[in-house]
Amino acid sequence: MKKWMKVNSVALTAVMAVTLSGCGAATKETNVSASPTTKATTAETTKPSDKPSNEIVKLRISAQHFDDDTSKPYDYAAAELKKEMPNVELLLEPTLQDDNQKLKTQMATGDLPDIVDMNWNLIQIANKSNNILVLDKEAETEKFKKDLLKGNEPKLIAPDGHVYGYPYGGIEFQIIYYNKKIFADAGVKLPIKTVDELKEAAKVFTAKGITPMAIFGKEKWIGNAFLRGFMVREDPKGFGVLNEAMEVPEALKLAAKQVSELQAAGLFAKNATNTNYDQASASFYQGKAAMFVNGQWEISSSQKNLGDNVDWMYWPAKDEATYEKSKFMMDGQGDATGFVVSSKTKDKATAIKVAAFMARKYAEYKYTMVGNPIVSVKVDKPVQVEVPAMLQRLSKEIIPNVTGYAAVLSNTKIGLALDDNSQNLLVPGFSVDQFVSNMNKALKDK
Repeated sequence: MKKWMKVNSVALTAVMAVTLSGCGAATKETNVSASPTTKATTAETTKPSDKPSNEIVKLRISAQHFDDDTSKPYDYAAAELKKEMPNVELLLEPTLQDDNQKLKTQMATGDLPDIVDMNWNLIQIANKSNNILVLDKEAETEKFKKDLLKGNEPKLIAPDGHVYGYPYGGIEFQIIYYNKKIFADAGVKLPIKTVDELKEAAKVFTAKGITPMAIFGKEKWIGNAFLRGFMVREDPKGFGVLNEAMEVPEALKLAAKQVSELQAAGLFAKNATNTNYDQASASFYQGKAAMFVNGQWEISSSQKNLGDNVDWMYWPAKDEATYEKSKFMMDGQGDATGFVVSSKTKDKATAIKVAAFMARKYAEYKYTMVGNPIVSVKVDKPVQVEVPAMLQRLSKEIIPNVTGYAAVLSNTKIGLALDDNSQNLLVPGFSVDQFVSNMNKALKDK
């Protein structure tokens, strides 16, 4: 039976206060420099729509909508929008688990939905191809800035100084989940602090017919995040150092070596790069995998499916000294994300207003209905649910002690090369030398 920790709204508010303070301290040094030009369309002259208030405005919206973590925030926000703007009809186009291939095709064909939930890598591509609006001078942007929680500035303001979308999540990060019962039954000791200990655990689980770690490697970003988890143990800037590097730094070479060794030790299933989220999470929930790697947003789903048997661990390092020193350096980065607006939308004013509204309501749902403190903007409503034990642990143990997040990798070309080659590290036969050679070529050609 799953176990939830009851927290009244007053107590959780206190936790959130510490949480937000911690996030602020962790991101003080983020540099945001203005760029004199931009290729995206600027919506400087958008005015309230001239359409009669009772005329239905239909807006296509692309958002993730495939499990409780993604569908429930959308459904909540859409229902709230219907109350606030009854003349707006949202036409949902669920984002596919295809590494954004559909969205990239829509950008190439000029068929991008009016509103799209995008990450920073995709925003850069959309910006260069003039597919999205720059929202710097919008009234909604000014309102958003006023309500932005301290420390979340990089989520709204991109490294080039512009605003492209409205974020709902705070600075998120990836962690490793594990099944406590499987670990206990296999006699694998906890906590796992080093890469060598993780390799030994992988061998024990494999011998028992259990997949050591489930990973949805079909989506390149998770392989990227897995690799970064080891790199930030050596360099707190993470992949951000590649913005200026001309060759692969030692920290990344070591991280690639560690992932390669873990793969050789049998940490992943043989079909890891053909496995999507649904398949990987099902393997973990059903007790077929001992561990699962995903963002902290996975907490609710894992707790719902595994109850008391699930918990999370810190990212291992090359040795215990490095582990203790870098323990609170999180595998995440404060990059600009959120609901962007297509430059081809027929009703820019309404689309911008709806994009900001949806972001706010997503944050509201995550805070009030999940108890998730990692949101971008202020939420005035109290928490209304029992908070998962793992989220309580995260709020009290990690957030107040975070020492930093990785710097943003802004070079799209390098990012794509990193996606491809980090995914390849999950495949038998792909060597560290190949990784370094491919990345060096990309760094020299950037």
